Parts: sequence; structure tokens; C-alpha cells
Amino acid sequence: MKIEGKALKLGDNINTDFIISGRYKFSITDINELAKHIMEDIDPGFSKKIVPSETVLVAGKNFGMGSSREQAPLVIKASGIVAVLAKNFARIFYRNSFNIGLLLVETDTDKIADNDALDIDLDKGAIVNSTTGASLPIKPLPQFMQKILSEGGVVNYVKKRGGLTL
Repeated sequence: MKIEGKALKLGDNINTDFIISGRYKFSITDINELAKHIMEDIDPGFSKKIVPSETVLVAGKNFGMGSSREQAPLVIKASGIVAVLAKNFARIFYRNSFNIGLLLVETDTDKIADNDALDIDLDKGAIVNSTTGASLPIKPLPQFMQKILSEGGVVNYVKKRGGLTL
């Protein structure tokens, strides 16, 4: 599986309330409308920086900490972000993301800057920063998880294949 995109960089400890503020939890139920408010407590114009199908969100350590609301990974996916790279992820956020088909990749993000062009190759286990020429190893992603992602998440995988025979 290969993904290409441009980096949109954040820092460490991005919690689920930064991803989507809790004040919208019950007032906006349409996920596409909710996605317009992604990261607005960090940067009110954040959603306008996203180029759908071309943006890779890049963060530091402990991405997705906080509540277990599934809205956080859902708004990232609905906003058009193709993958999230971070040094590490909160456990529940990680699970929720793969359940809905959002690609998360663990890597050292220090050598990635805002707007860098990235080529992510899950099969080779590397990211190439085309802007700088740096090659970054990634934590391997098992083939069965890549299959789940290619189907758009666990529910879609089960609907298509009739079970979790991986």
C-alpha cells in the first residue's frame, strides 16, 4: 500500500478535544459538517489548509490522547486527510482509527516539516520525504491491517468478506 501527500504539521500531545471540540459533540451530527471544525481550537483556519486526498497530518508524540470518542478519527477521515503520522498514538484512538479505515503510521516525525512532500510505502516499511530526500523507517503494519484499511475499516471488511478471516 502506497500513499502520497503533503505534510500538515502539528506538535505533541494533540488530544481528541483539540481534534474536534467537545462543544460540538451533540450539536452537529453530520460528520462532514463536523469536519469543518477540525483542530479549530488550535487553529481556526485549520480545515481550509486541508487538500482532500492529498494531506498527511503529521504530529509528535501521544497523538489522540483523551476521550475515546470515535468522532475524532471520523472527522480526520471526513476532512480528506489520507493518513496521520506521529511518534506514537493513544491506544484507544489507534484502535478507533483502524476500525473506521484511517491510516495511522508511527515514525520519527522530527525530520518532516510543514508542506513537505511525502511518499509512504507500507510494504517497504518506509517514508520518503521527497522535499528533503530523507528516508524514515516506519513501524511495520501487518498485512491483515492493510487489508482492513483497503476496505475502509472493520465494518466494511466484514460486510464485504462476511467475517474476519484474515
